Amino acid sequence: MGQKKEALLLLEDGTAYRGLALGISGTTGGEICFNTGMTGYQEIYTDPSYYGQIIVNTNSHIGNYGVQLEDEEESASVKIRGMVCNTFSPIYSRDTADFSLQEYFERANIVGVSNVDTRHIVRHVRQRGVMNAIISSEILDEKELMAELKKIPSMDGLELSSEVTTESAYYVGEETGSQFRIAVMDYGIKKSILQNLTSRGCYCKVFPAKTPFEEVMAWQPDGFFISNGPGDPAAMLYAVESVNQMIKTSKPLFGICLGHQLLALSSGINTYKMHHGHRGLNHPVKNLITGLCEITSQNHGFAVNPDEIENHPDIEITHVNLNDKTIEGIRRKDYPAFSVQYHPEASPGPHDSRYLFDEFIKLLRAS
Repeated sequence: MGQKKEALLLLEDGTAYRGLALGISGTTGGEICFNTGMTGYQEIYTDPSYYGQIIVNTNSHIGNYGVQLEDEEESASVKIRGMVCNTFSPIYSRDTADFSLQEYFERANIVGVSNVDTRHIVRHVRQRGVMNAIISSEILDEKELMAELKKIPSMDGLELSSEVTTESAYYVGEETGSQFRIAVMDYGIKKSILQNLTSRGCYCKVFPAKTPFEEVMAWQPDGFFISNGPGDPAAMLYAVESVNQMIKTSKPLFGICLGHQLLALSSGINTYKMHHGHRGLNHPVKNLITGLCEITSQNHGFAVNPDEIENHPDIEITHVNLNDKTIEGIRRKDYPAFSVQYHPEASPGPHDSRYLFDEFIKLLRAS
């Protein structure tokens, strides 16, 4: 469809924005959040952690470099519910692109809206907090659309990993010649994370989210990786129990994002829903072990309770966010297990934090 049809973005608190439709004609809803990255929109849209969410891209131009399928897909399909931007480009300039972002969204049945004041939307969400929203190019009456918006469940208490996980286990990497066998729990895994593991000599078996611990152990892994993913970690009791059992094997364990929250929960530390979360490519994090600062890629709406961590006898805080002092990394003192809240694979970048995969390899070699 062209960029001439009107579309309506309506927030849960009644705030409305009218713009132009993009993608397909239709109606879609989910939790609205914003990403501050200036590039990497394709990686964002295919990140399973964004499942159930409407993304506001704060960069002023979206779509100008098109879509390249081979290198930039983080999963097998687009995971966002909808997209909001200021200027949507119907043409692209990159010679290696396969097609336009508009065609990409049409193929993925994504509804979106452009030509809205994204700066105002972001300021509003930062002040009022994250909330549900709905986009429609079919229903342009605000009262009628609000009735549809009220049907969308809150992200708080919502378990979504089982909806994005693989249906059956699969292998990544070369079995022959690999140094380590890593059991990867797929709660919404990104392809770039697996690439960072396999490039370091790991042979990975990726398991569905609800795979019993005994089945995972039957493969005889050397270590465990707990993936990122969408939804409320506190609603994932099945995963908390699995991670707790993995920790007690004394095999090295590394968790990212949702995996970080699950490590905390399995250690008796609660999580909470953030006011508006962290999403983007420019979040400063301090490594308390080295004293160095990293510019990090983040995507999360939940965090771990700092008071409970500080008083926990078996947990050490390793990383903190320099913007709001939230906990960005922990490690167990009694087991070889650690995690970070941000994304060290950083696809899209920056790549300041990829050393964490090397730290995992060191633990595997020492075990």
